[in-house]
Amino acid sequence: MGLSKFIFYKLMGWKIVGDFSTHIKKVVIIAAPHTSWHDFYIGVFTRSITKAKINWIGKKELFLGPLAWYFKWMGGEPIDRTPGQNKVEAITEIFNSHEEFRLTLAPEGTRKKVAVWKTGYYYIAMAAKVPIIPVSFDFSTKTVTINPPFYPTGDIEADTKVLRSYYKGVVGKNPDLTFPII
Repeated sequence: MGLSKFIFYKLMGWKIVGDFSTHIKKVVIIAAPHTSWHDFYIGVFTRSITKAKINWIGKKELFLGPLAWYFKWMGGEPIDRTPGQNKVEAITEIFNSHEEFRLTLAPEGTRKKVAVWKTGYYYIAMAAKVPIIPVSFDFSTKTVTINPPFYPTGDIEADTKVLRSYYKGVVGKNPDLTFPII
């Protein structure tokens, strides 16, 4: 057993249900609920154990300093976050420039409690013509669930209802910050 598996399964007591489809090279992964910085290392362990290449985006300034190599190695891609930039278009260009790119985003857009998800993840998936994989981090059961790919139809309201349904009953690290599923 590798070190990541030993720590994640044995020491931390977590489990993973599902897996990333190896034949799907480009996808938007929505990881939720996002209520704590602990979500980051749960995601890193999940990535290591599943051996899936998982990416993220960060402000371009992160990729200029001495840690730039580390952020790239961890799957990071820089993006210009100054006002007036079309971020959906910029991220679509990143998808188009890679043979394999699995972008992870938190649909809440913050670790604070929200009632409504941001919509960027959806428009990115539509523009890049890629599916969405809902992934949940349930701290109440210590379970990471990787759901099957969802192909957006263009009806954001209906699709969001379906996507949010994957998170019914899921509890974040900070339960009071977990978004409500109605």
